[in-house]
Amino acid sequence: MSLEKEERIIIPDENGEEHLYEVLFTFDLSQTEETYVSVVPAEQNEDEDEEVEVFTFRYEEKANDEDELAIYHIESDEEWELVDEKLRTLINEESI
Repeated sequence: MSLEKEERIIIPDENGEEHLYEVLFTFDLSQTEETYVSVVPAEQNEDEDEEVEVFTFRYEEKANDEDELAIYHIESDEEWELVDEKLRTLINEESI
């Protein structure tokens, strides 16, 4: 299952409560050899003046089920810096 832009996925929080998100970007980083997904809450207010909260996770497709993903939080500052740089590049390319 490769994630597509504007696809919606469900991600459980630390309490097991499920939340619906819309996929903004998926990307690979050669430095970490990992795949990432950036999402926004699907039920977010569409007001253009309001700041949008973007969440980025490392993810893997589960080998035993092609429709299921394993989502991981990014925990190291070094990995966050690489992800943030790539995400800013993607956002700048989208706004052109």
